[in-house]
Amino acid sequence: MTAKRVVFVVLVAAALTACSPQIRLDLLGEDKLQEVVLAPSAAREKVLVIDIDGTISSALETGFLSREKSVVAQVFERLERAAADPRVKAVILRLDTPGGEVTASDIIYHEILRFKERTGLPVVGLMMSVAASGGYYIASACDVIVAHPSTLTGSIGVISIFPSIESLMSKVGVKVNIIKSGPAKDSGSPFRDMTEDEKKMFQGIIDEYYEGFLAVVAKGRKGKIAAESLRTVADGRVYTAPQALKLGLIDAIGYFDDAFGKARKLASLKAAKLVSYTYFPKTKTNIYADQLGNFSPLEAKVFESMRSALKTGFYYLWLPQTP
Repeated sequence: MTAKRVVFVVLVAAALTACSPQIRLDLLGEDKLQEVVLAPSAAREKVLVIDIDGTISSALETGFLSREKSVVAQVFERLERAAADPRVKAVILRLDTPGGEVTASDIIYHEILRFKERTGLPVVGLMMSVAASGGYYIASACDVIVAHPSTLTGSIGVISIFPSIESLMSKVGVKVNIIKSGPAKDSGSPFRDMTEDEKKMFQGIIDEYYEGFLAVVAKGRKGKIAAESLRTVADGRVYTAPQALKLGLIDAIGYFDDAFGKARKLASLKAAKLVSYTYFPKTKTNIYADQLGNFSPLEAKVFESMRSALKTGFYYLWLPQTP
C-alpha cells in the first residue's frame, strides 16, 4: 500500500472516530447480525459456518468497524440464532486460533455441547492454520474434527507468565513499596521474584487446569486415543495434521469441501446451502472472504484495533514467544 493511501486510511479512521455513532452505523450498515449465503443451493436446509479467529478471550473487541463482541459472545450469539432456525441442520466450527483464556475456552466448549444437546444437530470442527491449545480444547466438543494438511494443532496444556523486573529496577534505582493484607496478596507481582511457596501455589493451579484439559480431551476423543498415552501426547507440543491423525487427535485431513461433506452426511442431507452470520454481509461473499472485506493487512490494522496484550491469568495457549 502506498504512503498516500496509508495517510488516507488514517484520515478516514480519524474522521470516523469524530463522527457520531449514528453516522458510523449508516456507513457500516445495519447494526444487527445478518445471514449471508456463502454457497447457494436449491435445498432449503442450511449448514452454518461459525469462525473462531485469533486469541480466545472474553474481552470486548473495539474499533471503528467492529460490530462484534468478544469471541465468547460471538460464538454464543451465533449458536443461539442457529438453534432458533429449524432450517439449520449442522454447524461447521472453523478454527484458526492459538488458544487463549482458560475460562473463555471452557465457556465456548460448554456452549457447543449445550447446543448439540438441545438441538441434536452435529458440529464439525475444521482446523485452519493453527488450532492449538484452547482451540483444540474447543474442537474436542465437535462430533468430527477435520484438519487442513498444513494445520498445526495440539499444544495441550496450560501456561501462565509472570515477568520479573526486580533486577532491572534495582539497577536504575527504582523501588516499589507494597502494603498488603497478607503475605500472598502480591503473589506474581513483577516487582519482586517469586518465592518457592508461590511457585508451588501457581503450579498447583496449573496442574488443576491441566487435569481438566485432559478430561475434556479424553471425553471428546474416547475410543480414538488411548487413555494411557494421552499424557505423553499432551505435553504441550504442537503436531502437524498427519501426526495428529496418527495419534487420534483428529478424524480426517482435508479441506472445506470435506468438512462440508461430513456435516451433510452427519445431518443426513443430500444437499444444503452454506450460510454464515455476519455484521458485514456485503464483504462476506464466499467461504474464504475476510470479515472486513478487501482491506489490506495494514488497512485492517488501522481500522480495527489490535488485540490487547495478555492480561493476568491462565491460558490454554500456544505461546512460543513471550509478549
